[in-house]
Amino acid sequence: MIDLDPLPVAVTLLRVGIASALLVAVHRRDAAAAINALVSLGVALLPAVLVATAWLDPSPAVSLWLAVAGLLHSVGMLGPYDSVWWWDHLTHTVSAALVAALIYAALLVGSVRVPGGAAVATVLYTFVVGVLWELVELLARDLGEEYGVQPVLVRYGRYDTAADLCFDVAAAVLVVVVDVRPFVPVVAQVGDVRALLHWTGAAILVGTVLVASLVVVVRAASDTDD
Repeated sequence: MIDLDPLPVAVTLLRVGIASALLVAVHRRDAAAAINALVSLGVALLPAVLVATAWLDPSPAVSLWLAVAGLLHSVGMLGPYDSVWWWDHLTHTVSAALVAALIYAALLVGSVRVPGGAAVATVLYTFVVGVLWELVELLARDLGEEYGVQPVLVRYGRYDTAADLCFDVAAAVLVVVVDVRPFVPVVAQVGDVRALLHWTGAAILVGTVLVASLVVVVRAASDTDD
């Protein structure tokens, strides 16, 4: 009798689902959905690549989480983001919780002492990452309108942005309240976690300022053209 571990089987099925969403997007000639599905598939396959290269050994739970988030986003780009009102909220919550769990693990493993502790830092860090993502969506939309092409990422307005950030924060709070730690063994395999946190934090802040500046420049150019 074959004894199959349900987690790896589930991860495989989810990856197949993302690949199927990619094929559907290609069949529809939907470039935005295809690019998003391709990126999601790459992220979902990342744990397998890390194991194959012997760099890190993520747990099956981590692989499952990445695959679920990737499938939700890939399928959402095929229509549910527009037709199912809660799909974007669900996807944001799952993805933000993933980011928060990774940040939380890094803070715990690195024994980083910050005002308010690891819990508060995790929520704030996740919020800043959420702001950066919303700015990237805004820039994608503005560039699409400026050059008459379909944006890779879609933004639905300021109220949607506010709701997304609220769900990001709620997901981060849930992670620290429940004390979710599947990433701790993974992060523990990394060398200098503190340095990684510092560099990552700096990159996010610089990226936020850069993307915000690009949004201003693109909008100024659009106003000039008008």
